[in-house]
Amino acid sequence: MKLPITTSAVLAAALALTTAACGGGGTTAQPSGDGKSFEFWSFSGINQKASVDEYQKNHPGIQVKLTEVGSSVETAQALTTALAGGKVPDLVLIQGDDLPKFVQQPQNFQDLRQYGADKIKGDYLDWVMSQSTAKGGEIIGIPTDVGGMAVAYRTDLFKEAGLPTDREEVGKLWPTWDAFIETGKKYTAATGKAFVDNAGTSVFYQAVNQGPMKYYDPSGNVVYSTSPQVKTAFDLGIKAAQAGITAKQSSFSEGWSAGMGKGQFAVISAPAWLLGQIERNAPDTKGKWDIATIPGGAGNWGGSYLAIPKGAKNPKAAWDYITKTQSPQGQLEHFVDSGSLPTTPSVYKDPKLTGLKDPFFSDAPTGTIYTNSLLGLKPFLIGPDSSAIGQELLNAITNVEQGKGDPAKAWDAALANIKTAIGK
Repeated sequence: MKLPITTSAVLAAALALTTAACGGGGTTAQPSGDGKSFEFWSFSGINQKASVDEYQKNHPGIQVKLTEVGSSVETAQALTTALAGGKVPDLVLIQGDDLPKFVQQPQNFQDLRQYGADKIKGDYLDWVMSQSTAKGGEIIGIPTDVGGMAVAYRTDLFKEAGLPTDREEVGKLWPTWDAFIETGKKYTAATGKAFVDNAGTSVFYQAVNQGPMKYYDPSGNVVYSTSPQVKTAFDLGIKAAQAGITAKQSSFSEGWSAGMGKGQFAVISAPAWLLGQIERNAPDTKGKWDIATIPGGAGNWGGSYLAIPKGAKNPKAAWDYITKTQSPQGQLEHFVDSGSLPTTPSVYKDPKLTGLKDPFFSDAPTGTIYTNSLLGLKPFLIGPDSSAIGQELLNAITNVEQGKGDPAKAWDAALANIKTAIGK
């Protein structure tokens, strides 16, 4: 997910980073090119420092100069500016929705096949690996994680509302998104409180990520305005926004973060990477949450890639970091430690994954729940403007939810804004 940002903020961040890369000092100083240190740009909010610290602990001769640029959007836009200026990091983390525009310019990145990426690509989910492979076969990124889908819910609040609390019984409440919304109405009627955090990310973003064709068709043509999957998901978002069951708290806002601990909503649609945020934002609610199957049963929201820009001074050191941290075993260990869902299916049956239970979420078997949501997924093509398209559709739903938009005109308004944003 991406936070709203301003163009000036992006340019300021990019200028600061590229200036530092030219020798301005600080944590982003240009690496020496000695092969023993490298500069790494990541986005914030995912505790990347823990992974870097662990790597440096196991490789004491290597110095990783980590910079957390900001949001995933800020990181991608700062990278765009850096690529244009020729002063780039050795390694960069790119969020999945931002990746396609970089894949269209493979000349700006190291083709990882020269380091052996073509020999290890079979370790990863085919549909995930294909997203970082250019038309000419160049591999510009190695996947670090995927999202999977599930619903996190408060067992104590469900009990107060007279709803079941067992995760399997809860999943049976909502085989479809319409059933999810009806469950929300029952909860709100019984408690007078909001059921779900918001309609945009917890309903629309999930539903739109569950079918075989999203904003682009398999040939790369833009189809957001005619895709039944998109229109159905949008209508579900509007329906949820009008149902009176949402807390109207936009994801990743201060109110949303605080609302988790205050019980202002009982349900959040939670891909694997979101669980850590719930723990950090609401530490006193340990044992009050559980995880149930997402309506529809399968889908994916999120995931990122590690890439090495063309002008990297220490590409081999960066590649070593990738191979050590993103091997099947490395991703498994990272999942056990931090909850990042592996993109390496060979570990999906590993007892460390299948046996993992999260005490914060009532000992939910998170490994099994999230990998099951991936196994039923029909992957769709992510295009260069997927992020912008999704944001405009989300904005339209949020406007209706906040009472600022006409639900009857929301779809047409979103299409008009998308056309303005991307010119298509």
